[in-house]
Amino acid sequence: MSETPFYMQGNFRPIETEATFEDLEVIGEVPDSISGHFLRNGPNPTKGDPGHWFFGDGMLHAVRLEGGRAVSYRNRFIKTPSYLGEEVEMVSADGKMNRYATTANTHIVEHAGKILALAESAFPVEVTRDLDTVGPVDFDGVLEAAFTAHPKFCHKTGEMLAFGYSFLPPFLTYHRVDAKGKMVQSEAIEVPGSTMMHDFAITENYVIFMDLPLVFKIEEAMSGNMPYLWDDSYGARLGIMPRNGGNADVKWIEIEPCYVVHTLNAFEQDGKIMFDAARYAEFPDVTFNSSPGLMTRWTIDLESGKVTEETLDDRSCDFPRLDPRLEGQHNRFGYSTEFADGAGLGMKQLIKYDLDARKTETHDFGDGVSPGEGVFAAAASDAGEDEGFILVMTHDDGRDQSELQILDAQNFAGDPVARVQIPQRVPVGFHGNWMPDAE
Repeated sequence: MSETPFYMQGNFRPIETEATFEDLEVIGEVPDSISGHFLRNGPNPTKGDPGHWFFGDGMLHAVRLEGGRAVSYRNRFIKTPSYLGEEVEMVSADGKMNRYATTANTHIVEHAGKILALAESAFPVEVTRDLDTVGPVDFDGVLEAAFTAHPKFCHKTGEMLAFGYSFLPPFLTYHRVDAKGKMVQSEAIEVPGSTMMHDFAITENYVIFMDLPLVFKIEEAMSGNMPYLWDDSYGARLGIMPRNGGNADVKWIEIEPCYVVHTLNAFEQDGKIMFDAARYAEFPDVTFNSSPGLMTRWTIDLESGKVTEETLDDRSCDFPRLDPRLEGQHNRFGYSTEFADGAGLGMKQLIKYDLDARKTETHDFGDGVSPGEGVFAAAASDAGEDEGFILVMTHDDGRDQSELQILDAQNFAGDPVARVQIPQRVPVGFHGNWMPDAE
């Protein structure tokens, strides 16, 4: 008899209920300066073990903050065909990928008035602020390829920049969506094979693709296993492309073999690109029995094509985030979740990076309390980079209690300014966002 996998145990295990609670208990005080929704997405399998943590049906959790109060909590399944129990074929009879087949379980973002639940193999799924499912989004039929769970947003132009990868050609496609939500470009980018490209990065003028050696293996897919495995022979490259360019404009630069699940940010400085991400020396089979993820900076000389690599911190980390207003621009600060040494996904504390001063701070949540991803919420739309709060969903194993903790970004190691008590358990999830009310 096989052992119960980690994603069906402890606070990884799914919950069955959809609920709404109002006027939540708060230890401390919710800051008056923030008003909006904290939304978090994650896998919540409804039909037993789905075979991998990545494969569970998507469930959204939302906490409404307003007027110094935690107004409400609600959670809802995303009503995809998979969740509704409909028969879903990933590949149609004519050999095309079915991009409506999705769990929508990875991320939740907002663009051009629409809230989009994302999983990287399919079309986005629109939901409302109350977490009702509207349906799939194909950008008026322009989108035919997959759409990443990690699009990037330019604060200056209002654009949403994205990509999709596939195990069928084209293996990589670049997407550009304007500030009004119109997809103005969807173009295939030539790469030698199908690799698992979970994230990418942007600067003011460029996008950065990561063609890394986690490669699709058909024999694994036919066996029902996670089909992407480490392949030393594939090599590792960064692709630098003008944001308004196309396949012919990509400049590929070789780097030391590694894998990156999530990027922190990239920006241009003195003719170079500074690119920060959690780097894994090896990521063998997407079971998290990997080398540690170390915050790393690649410095790319745009003229010569030379790249240097610098480890910024020696603690295992992932889920890096920054003030979203600075995506693609110079950022001094970043945040990530520290993971326990060894295999698995034991989340210990949050790390704050001062990237200019090369200093770090940590926030320790105490024994038995595990944090998820820390999300930055600015104190106001015109606040400075570090003027705001870090919102993080935590779980206390001893009390089996979930909380939305609110940290003062400028007093990162100090006590939370507020601990919102969530009336039901919130399982470990993937990614979320702070969606402030319009000012």
